Amino acid sequence: MIRKAVLPVAGFGTRCLPASKAIPKEMITIVDRPVIQYVVQEAVEAGIRDIVLVTHASKSAIENHFDKHFELEASLEAKGKHELLEELRSIVPDDVNIISVRQPEPLGLGHAVLCARPVIGDDEPFAVLLPDVLVDGDQPRNDLAGMVEAFEASGRSQLMVEEVPHERVDKYGIVAPEGEPPAAGQAAPLAGLVEKPAVDEAPSDLAVIGRYALPGAIFPLLAETPPGAGDEIQLTDAIETLRQQDGVDAWRMRGRTYDCGHQLGYLEAILAYGRRHERYGAGFRELLSRYSGEE
Repeated sequence: MIRKAVLPVAGFGTRCLPASKAIPKEMITIVDRPVIQYVVQEAVEAGIRDIVLVTHASKSAIENHFDKHFELEASLEAKGKHELLEELRSIVPDDVNIISVRQPEPLGLGHAVLCARPVIGDDEPFAVLLPDVLVDGDQPRNDLAGMVEAFEASGRSQLMVEEVPHERVDKYGIVAPEGEPPAAGQAAPLAGLVEKPAVDEAPSDLAVIGRYALPGAIFPLLAETPPGAGDEIQLTDAIETLRQQDGVDAWRMRGRTYDCGHQLGYLEAILAYGRRHERYGAGFRELLSRYSGEE
């Protein structure tokens, strides 16, 4: 059972500048809570209980968000704001641990994951969730839970994938299925992974979207992986070594994603989450209707 997840949050968030100059990109809000809270909630709903934040000295706001704020809670209680107090206390369930480790220098995603090795260990499987991406869906159980189940059933590493428009495959890491592509909610073995292929050379329209289920055995591979693209240690290079040794599957998601590291993806996420928000949804839909006719 996968009970631990690694969330790499040490990056500078250059795609979100200038908004991320003084505020971590993970703390930019979607409606009424920061992006990182949605991602942690996704992990918790999939049964994960240890959240390992691979962070940087400039990202203390993320750690503070998940920490107890005694003075604020005491103030809310004294003022009788019990609903808001309960909302603050439920940001992290009592049985979930938030653990922080530092990435001392920006050496790539693979290096960030490797920084979690002392917490995870080489013998325990874990998930990796990239906090730029929100994974949304209406199923009773979320896509991460489905991918974790596929890992446990097969014992093979899983990469969550989503179908993207063919003309945009050159923007993503694209998987090459060994046979027929997997159906939604299913996994299929991979023959390889191509990073940002030319449109006429892409092996499929299935893009890796930032969710992984991996064995602890990836850590020794990451430790031996030389710098690759951008002179950084790439997680995909270690996964390719793992694929050659033990096989890796693509797990095709049922929901959809929002890339909150890109301004239009962020705005789309606000639209999607705002329209159905329990407290603000009705008012937000009225605003959309009011402004939809304007130029």
